[in-house]
Amino acid sequence: MDLDRLQKNLTRAGFAVHRFPTAGEAKAWLTRQWKGKTIGIGGSMTLEGMGLYEALSQENTVYWHWHAPGQATLDQAAQAQVYLTSANALAETGELINIDGTGNRVSAALGAHEVVCYVVGQNKVAPTLDQALWRARNIAAPLNARRLKRETPCAQGELKCHDCKSPQRICNGLSLLWRPTGGAGETMVVLVEEDLGY
Repeated sequence: MDLDRLQKNLTRAGFAVHRFPTAGEAKAWLTRQWKGKTIGIGGSMTLEGMGLYEALSQENTVYWHWHAPGQATLDQAAQAQVYLTSANALAETGELINIDGTGNRVSAALGAHEVVCYVVGQNKVAPTLDQALWRARNIAAPLNARRLKRETPCAQGELKCHDCKSPQRICNGLSLLWRPTGGAGETMVVLVEEDLGY
């Protein structure tokens, strides 16, 4: 894993990149960035593990359907000034990959916000785009399906994509970001030199 190469490629593509040795340092920095802003959060074991909902809720209005379930929360998150999520995989060549079941996280991250921020642990970094896609399909998605207690082949047996046709499948949409989309004022990637999430 070459985080220096990754950082250069992300910067060259137009992403604002911030890098931290620990999740604690990243969390402290993130909680200082957007005081008083509305913040939407997409489902993320990375952000949950960092305790960002609690930290950001101290001085912001935070919308996260994991903490306040319902369509209203999803709608508010999609319209928030800042949108935080993670990635299922990140290629050293600079591409971000996310797989989504219902589309709320992927669509909100591509929407019009002042800032879209991806917080990514080093465990999600792969050398190439093909390897990053493989990681998203064969590591992140099966672990998320298992967490959600889905009755899919990837969650029930060997953790790998079976390209199933299950009605409980969570791999319905794929987002591949080469460059920041035009809708967001700024798209940033926060790289953490620790393993976080799936």
